Amino acid sequence: MFTRKIIRGTLMGLTALAALATVAGMPKNSTAQETLKFGHVYEVDTPYHRAALKASELFAERTDGRYKIEVFPASQLGKEAAINEALTLGTIDIIYTGVAYLGQSYPPISISDYPFAVRGYDHWSNYTKSDLFAELSREYTNVTGNAIAGLVYYGARHVTSNKPILTPADMKGLKIRTPNAPAYQMFPKETGANPTPMAFSEVYLALQQGVVDAQENPLPTIKFKKFYEVQSNINLTGHIINSLIMLVSPSTMDKLGEEDAKLLIESLQEAGTEASNEIVQNEKELAAWFREQGVTVNEVDRGPFIDVIAPRLKSSDMPWDPEIFERLQAIKG
Repeated sequence: MFTRKIIRGTLMGLTALAALATVAGMPKNSTAQETLKFGHVYEVDTPYHRAALKASELFAERTDGRYKIEVFPASQLGKEAAINEALTLGTIDIIYTGVAYLGQSYPPISISDYPFAVRGYDHWSNYTKSDLFAELSREYTNVTGNAIAGLVYYGARHVTSNKPILTPADMKGLKIRTPNAPAYQMFPKETGANPTPMAFSEVYLALQQGVVDAQENPLPTIKFKKFYEVQSNINLTGHIINSLIMLVSPSTMDKLGEEDAKLLIESLQEAGTEASNEIVQNEKELAAWFREQGVTVNEVDRGPFIDVIAPRLKSSDMPWDPEIFERLQAIKG
């Protein structure tokens, strides 16, 4: 009996020593790995998905593997409205979404999605670094709790159709698919077209079957969604300089704590910048590529279109104070 007690006591002591040795050998901040969910609606061969994967890689490195971001592309976790709701509920940690969606909660932040409010890429880039964008972001976060990691360049939106669109008069009566948001519907409404909201996933078939006559998107999107297969003309209207926003759930920010939340935001921003640069480069090359595919790419004088839209942007029924619009226009670029 005495011998068994000695043996049992020795074993317990060795077990305790082994446990202490294991703890001593662990990194100071070591914990079980946690997984964050990043949901978006874009295909795996887009710069946006590659940027999400890059952010996952960067965040894992910067937290010594304590966190992993699992990316769910192509609406695997739901379409845009669904992932926005899931972010609010905390069942998704990170999403890409359009500026117009943020405008549903805090209308002034949607200003950059309105036609001709942003002049081009340089103006857009300077806006993303401006005090104005920082202020609008803070106000949006105050309203929703969602944290804005940053803007990603989506591209200049152009009209595709089966006829040339060279003047505002050419838009008259055109049934054109747009997202279901006032920012996207203003351009066709003011030029006499008929905006037709429709889910992004339904657009190709609707164009093919003639349910709608036209659609509008940036050149990279026109390529990866293959809209050029069912439209003969790409008209370089450049009427909206489009953005995606990377959002982080408030519950996720709380869970991470200040230091790790900062590392997440930095990782998302760095990856987002890479995606923006890739889109800019693609835009420079794609007009020639589309022409090689037999598509007619029409250069468009944007001046007459701007003249039609400009009075609306300064009208009193816009979802921002006039001072915000003036500050945006004062940004260089």
